[in-house]
Amino acid sequence: MNASVERLERLGEILHRTELDCGLTVLVLPKPEFTKKFATFATRYGSVDRHFRTPDGEELVVPDGIAHFLEHQMFAKEYGDAFDRFSALGASANAFTSYTSTTYLFSSASRFSEAFDLLLDFVQEPYFTKAGVDKERGIIEQELRMYADTPYWRLFQQLRECLFVRHPFRIDIGGTVESIGRIDETLLLRCYRTFYHPSNMVVSVVGDVSPEDIVARVQASLDRHGGYARKSEIQRIFEPEPEHIHAPRAEARMAVARPLVAVGFKDRPGEVRGEELVRLEILSSIVLDAALGKGSPLYARLYEAGLIDHTFSASYLREATFGMTAVSGETDDPDRLVAALREGLAAFAEAGVDPDDFHRARNRLYGEAVADFDSPESIAHSLNRAHFLDVPLRAYFDALEAATPEDASARAREIFRDDALAVSIVLPSS
Repeated sequence: MNASVERLERLGEILHRTELDCGLTVLVLPKPEFTKKFATFATRYGSVDRHFRTPDGEELVVPDGIAHFLEHQMFAKEYGDAFDRFSALGASANAFTSYTSTTYLFSSASRFSEAFDLLLDFVQEPYFTKAGVDKERGIIEQELRMYADTPYWRLFQQLRECLFVRHPFRIDIGGTVESIGRIDETLLLRCYRTFYHPSNMVVSVVGDVSPEDIVARVQASLDRHGGYARKSEIQRIFEPEPEHIHAPRAEARMAVARPLVAVGFKDRPGEVRGEELVRLEILSSIVLDAALGKGSPLYARLYEAGLIDHTFSASYLREATFGMTAVSGETDDPDRLVAALREGLAAFAEAGVDPDDFHRARNRLYGEAVADFDSPESIAHSLNRAHFLDVPLRAYFDALEAATPEDASARAREIFRDDALAVSIVLPSS
């Protein structure tokens, strides 16, 4: 067991980090002033992990959507549905699958220890039967068909398919109706045994708790399940992604009142990890605020021209093997909006980020980061994110302080490349 403490002097917070002998990391950030306690049990396993080599050397290519399917299936137990047991304890439980991780979570104001033991136990107890898998497949099929009928889902699915040629980020997290039809209980168990080993996972707890008690409960749960030997790292395998985009434009017609538009920019291919990834996130957020925030000249021009409204937004998503910027909203004139964005963002990149805009954007990000520490959910998700990126919790604040207007200007030129741009549009069906 290896225990350490990270102090966030700026915020007066103390993070307790313990790595158990089996490789599981336990993170605890005590918040004695909080009534609610929040806990997560997360694995570094998401939808893009479809081709990998296990620690035993076996190479597997699995159907798209299997990480999400596994998340659904984990709540099915021989005794019934694990959700019902959380509810009986007065705890609110949930789970979600992202492109790179799967997280099980609950919050509770009372009977926390019982709910925490339940969280630890049910994630370690797979119960996959043919009848259960077939039943869950039907539920997920309905979910996928519902998403396909959602205009904004279609808008961003098209955008990812336009930007990326081979990377599995272009595939929906849930997979397709065809791909989940190839998932069975044997395959689920193989993925579970690969990615749900404690050495690939992290437990995070925030609230009025004792770090020593949390670690003891985690160790007791691992012992109840027979204990684990530490395993080596799983090797993820990705086909090389070309620098060029797959297609410049895609359109669909759906039941919408007004056209929806998304303009995307693909990051250059290549792995980015650790503190460099955090730096990219910070600089990209500053650039988007300076270029397209409500106080920016370009936003004012687009708004005064009637090309955007309150639905207009911009975001950046970065993981180790992929990244993209997306600008989206509703408009009556999609082609005119795309042309104005293309011209306005190119001019912004050429001029660089104004130092006053840079400082305003950086201060806003700093304020939002500090405010996140008033939410146990936000803190726990930040703990998991930092752990999976292999950076200290303070890395976000360090990157904010180290950023300069020159860095942001260079990042703007890197993002707003015309050859990295693709457009997705959803038009009214009538």
